[in-house]
Amino acid sequence: MSGHSKWHNIRLHKGKIDAQRAQVFTKISKEIIVAAKSGLPDPDANFKLKLAVAKAREANMPMENIRRAIARATGAGSGSASFEAIRYEGFGPSGVAVIVDAVTDNRNRTASEMRYLFSRNGGNLGESGSVAWQFDERGVLRFPAAGISEDDVLECADVAGVLDVNIDGDEVEIVTEPSSLSSTREELERRLLGPRGVALGSAAVEFLPKTTVALGAAEAPDVLRLLDALDEHDDVTRVSSNADIPDALMEQLA
Repeated sequence: MSGHSKWHNIRLHKGKIDAQRAQVFTKISKEIIVAAKSGLPDPDANFKLKLAVAKAREANMPMENIRRAIARATGAGSGSASFEAIRYEGFGPSGVAVIVDAVTDNRNRTASEMRYLFSRNGGNLGESGSVAWQFDERGVLRFPAAGISEDDVLECADVAGVLDVNIDGDEVEIVTEPSSLSSTREELERRLLGPRGVALGSAAVEFLPKTTVALGAAEAPDVLRLLDALDEHDDVTRVSSNADIPDALMEQLA
């Protein structure tokens, strides 16, 4: 598991995300709008929208908010806006590679603000494709390991589309092809999680680094400062990096 993914989980466990619930809902609403515009406004017929709606439900976003976002995408709702998804790539302190996914209604404004955040926090915004080659786009599902044996977890490996299964401390991570994320989730809940009463922690398409940059106590704070600043921007929906920070250090810094 990449250090930044681990850091996000720690933030969630410590309740920091709850303090920013309104901002989280706003970001997810933008994702839903863009996903709905990319195809049919029906989650069952639009894979991207299905993932965005699932993300909203995991964040406890009210169904009314979800329906309102889909309506805005079709022009049927009030306050319709022209949002587009944009990806930025760059480098942080210690040469860490960073990918930022954003949804914006003003491309020039967001690009300028991304450049500023990178520069202010010891990094630099790169060209498209400058770091993406260092990552693989994968579907990732995570859930608590408590009450689930290693044999149970290994049985998940035979589900179509599953590429890797990992047990990281008290958490299980299953990696899939992006297009198999939804079907793997359904199969996982039917075969493993449901019968044991275990709730799925998260399911999302992520950028997983092919290689990582190991960071110690001297380097990690600067990198996390940049990742924090990017993650807290209103237009940003996902931040990925190849930073590798030991769990014990991550706990101290979170």
